[in-house]
Order: sequence, then structure tokens, then C-alpha cells
Amino acid sequence: MAPLPPRKPIAKDRFPALFATLKPQSYHDPASRGPGSHTIRTIAWNPTGQYIATGSADRTLRIWNPEKPQVKHSTELRGHTGGIERVGWNPTKEAELASVSSDGTCRFWDVRRKTCTAVCQLGGEGLTICWSGDGGVVVVGTKTDVLIPITTHPTPTVQDPLPQLLQTNELTFSHTAPPQHLLLTRGDGSISILAYPSLSPIHTLHAHTSSCFSLALSPTGRYLAIGGSDALISLYDTWDWICKRTITSPVGTVKSVGFSFDGSYVVGGCDEGTSLEVVHVESGECVGKVELGATGGGAGQVAWHPGKYWIAYAGEGGGLRILGAGGGQL
Repeated sequence: MAPLPPRKPIAKDRFPALFATLKPQSYHDPASRGPGSHTIRTIAWNPTGQYIATGSADRTLRIWNPEKPQVKHSTELRGHTGGIERVGWNPTKEAELASVSSDGTCRFWDVRRKTCTAVCQLGGEGLTICWSGDGGVVVVGTKTDVLIPITTHPTPTVQDPLPQLLQTNELTFSHTAPPQHLLLTRGDGSISILAYPSLSPIHTLHAHTSSCFSLALSPTGRYLAIGGSDALISLYDTWDWICKRTITSPVGTVKSVGFSFDGSYVVGGCDEGTSLEVVHVESGECVGKVELGATGGGAGQVAWHPGKYWIAYAGEGGGLRILGAGGGQL
């Protein structure tokens, strides 16, 4: 896989004016037959930004070309019999995708061939998923708080399940390859940092006053962003695991959180509200807004392009939109 061409970051003082020029592009899925019928639960860019995947409550798993919004340029992947809860791309292969569903399976896909290459039984409804940085391991979390490691070589193989004592909403590996740490959000407001593959505890962050729902490591690995049901995003420095600042969301639970490709900016997604706020990581200042319109529904799912300042977002029945794909100066 060819690496993304290097791009110079935009400084904070120039970012607001340039960000304001970005225009959104809508992507209409014909599976949507009315408000609420096609709620997108998960979105994810592939490692090169060539594709973006969406998974919805109505079992629709679709791969979009961000440059061509017409559905005829997209690919629908069929096989799941329940709602798609989370999708994740192999970070080392631009066309390999994994998806987890409430049907109790994790499916692996070859996007170019439009085929399912493997089906792994989870023993329960899937909720979340993450890949290791070397693409060798996938860990799936179920709705009953069980972690399911899946080794991917030579073929996806389910390992022994690992029950958790606390509610686990999302997880991510550290950026090292092979993986050394697994980070988990907890229902009591904490973040568990575990050694991998032993899963022995290393450190616990008492991050929020109520359940932590989302987390993301910055591309540089310097900061960990944590979104909670207390309408806050906390930013932790991974050198000393101290919270450097908190960002207040005025509208509710932060369902997803993500960093720009350079790690300079962060955005959180909520199911309520009429805008998304882009915040400068080092200063905590709001440097841009993504207007969602006055119809409500918010945008619970957000994802930055891996090499541009484009932001993909989706909300309750609103379909996929990508800020920047419609034009702009960034």
C-alpha cells in the first residue's frame, strides 16, 4: 500500500478562515426510505482515504467513493442479518474491511472483489472493533462486555473469549506494531490501559464522572481523546497520563471522537445539536464549526480523512456527509 503523500499542517491562526470555505457533500443511499429507516451507526475511512465505509441499523454496509457521491459508484456488501454496529479497516491493506453486527458475527471483506472472505462467530451481539497497527489482530467487543481476539493470519481465527467485569463501549490499540497496549472505555467513567496480549492491567484513568463512550489516539500517539455521557471530551497526554484539558459539548453524550491527520485538531460527535465544533488540541480553542442544519438529529458519528482536513459525519436518519468533498480551499 502506497503511503499518503506528506501534507503540511495548517496553523491555528490560518485554520478558521480556510476551514470556513469547506463545503459539504451528501451521499444518498437508496436503502433509506424515510426518517429513521437508515440510521448510520458507524463510519470509517480506509488508510488512504480512497474509500469510506458506512454501516447502518437496517443491515446496509456500503463502501463509498468520496469523490463520486452517486450511489452507482458505491458498493453494497451483503451478508449480515442484523444491524451493523461497527466497521474497521485493516491499517496495512487499503481494501480489507471488518464489520461487526448484532447478528453475532464479525465478517471480513475484500472490498475490491466485493466478497466476504471470512465469517467469525462471536457468541453474542457485536458492538465494537479495533485492528492492531500491523493488521495481525482484531479485537471485537460484544454487548455483553466480552472481548473476542481474532488473529488474521493466515485466516481469521477466533481466540478464547475474555469476559470483562465492567461495561466496555469502545477500544483501541496503541500505535505500536506488534501491539503492546489495549485501551478500553468503561461504564464507570474510567479508561483501562492493558498490556497486550496478556491483558494484564497497567494503568486506570478516572476520566469522567459517568460512562465513557468513545476514545481515539492522535496519529502522533501524544494525546488520547475520551468522550463521555457527561457531555465532555477529555484530552490526556500519553507521556504522563495527565488530563491536559476538557472540552465541553453543549448537547449531550459524545458518541464518537477523532483527530485530524496531523493530530492538531479534534472533533466529537453527538446525537443532538445543530453543529459540530472543531477544537485546537494544544489551546482548547474552537476554531471551526460544521453546521448540521436546524432539523435536529445531530451527528453521532464523525471521522477525519487520513490525509486531508475533510470531516465525514452522519446522524439520525441524515445519511452520510463529508465536509470538504464539495469543495473549499483546504
